[in-house]
Amino acid sequence: MSISNVKRGWGYTPLIVLFSVCLLLGQPVYAGTPLGLTGQGKNVPTLAPLLARVTPGVVNISVKGHIAAQPNPLLDDPFFRRFFGAPGQQAPQAAPKAREFRAAGSGVIVDADKGYIITNNHVVENADEITVTLRDGRKLKAKRIGTDPEADVAMIKVEPDNLTAVPLGDSDTLQVGDFVVAVGNPFGLGQTVTSGIVSALGRSGLGIEGYENFIQTDASINPGNSGGALVDLHGKLVGINTAIVGPGGGNVGIGFAIPINMARGIMKQLISHGEVRRGLLGVQIQNLTPELAEAFGLKVTGGAVVAKVEPGTAADKAGLKAGDVIVEFDGQAIKNSSDLRNKVGMARIGEAIPLKVFRKHKKLSLSAVLSLRKSSKNQSGVLDARLDGAIFGSIEQGSALFGKVTGVEVLTVKPGSPAWNAGLRKGDVITSVNQKPVRSPGDIAAAAKVAGKSVLLLNVRRGDGALFIAIQ
Repeated sequence: MSISNVKRGWGYTPLIVLFSVCLLLGQPVYAGTPLGLTGQGKNVPTLAPLLARVTPGVVNISVKGHIAAQPNPLLDDPFFRRFFGAPGQQAPQAAPKAREFRAAGSGVIVDADKGYIITNNHVVENADEITVTLRDGRKLKAKRIGTDPEADVAMIKVEPDNLTAVPLGDSDTLQVGDFVVAVGNPFGLGQTVTSGIVSALGRSGLGIEGYENFIQTDASINPGNSGGALVDLHGKLVGINTAIVGPGGGNVGIGFAIPINMARGIMKQLISHGEVRRGLLGVQIQNLTPELAEAFGLKVTGGAVVAKVEPGTAADKAGLKAGDVIVEFDGQAIKNSSDLRNKVGMARIGEAIPLKVFRKHKKLSLSAVLSLRKSSKNQSGVLDARLDGAIFGSIEQGSALFGKVTGVEVLTVKPGSPAWNAGLRKGDVITSVNQKPVRSPGDIAAAAKVAGKSVLLLNVRRGDGALFIAIQ
């Protein structure tokens, strides 16, 4: 089964879908019948009493904003300009005007006294105006407090006025088979409730977000449920609905939610700092496969193998070495490399974090003090005029190339800028300039200075492929 991102278009092959929806309508999906509960003195199967407490805390979110329209690359190609009769030396086309968009999603009130609402980053990304509609029909203007694109979490705020919050649960206590209820705004229809069970836990490696530890559920959820609530039968918030697998964007019983225990720490940082300040351990890691476990002479089935330790980092100072197998981090067992990366990303900076590792058949206890992860970024245009419009930085952990190659990532590119017209795109990783390896934006600037007016030859990794880009 192939999986692709929804931004590539709505098709009929299975794909991963982010739930925000641009005012689309679809066919209704009917939820299964949950186990019976006693409500209003009658022994009947109903969730009505629970939902009466929960639904006032789940809101609909509508946004208006602008996104940059991409220019047609064919019009910048000299061959096509000549073919269509345009002058061969015609200047590159100007960047098209940003186009307005409207979208809808969901959110959950987590602090009624202060008006804080949690939702997905992709719901409010690029939003100029955010409107929150409560269960009772009231419409409130909201402002963005902070976003975490790597985990797809955002916090917004409304003026508190007789609001109802959904109490936070403990997602670590969930088990496969537990009943859950999804509440959100599918297809812009308005608040909708569906039920199902927890189908799986700890889903990762899907390529949806930089940090993945999803709850999988078969509760019917669809585009527009983004940021909505996944609650247990105690009425506690255990997850934030985020993505689905389905043909054409519809529900087929495979949905994913961010565990509330993962979102809890993110919420606090977004409220305090407006961003998430993640720690850096300083290792390149890989999964402990059965073959590697046998080669290391270990009987453990879970863990992360340290392939490389970066000098001067927290891992180096803690005494970690290549070949170590990390099996515990901060008192929690490590399942695989993704699990360790998630835990490091949510760990406390500046405090000693206990580690347990296997090294040559011996189990050792170490301690690492995580430093603030820094991403050295340039400001647009300071490296070289030919690269104006792009921002470069260290390869981010959300990149598929993180830990696999050495280079500099293109973090953003402004459409129509010199960097864009040269062929650079967001997510590209530049590994060399004029056949000299680069590790930082400063290396690119130095190589451009040496080149002067000569051609800049960039070796670029893009997804699973590679290419050269020559810039005059």
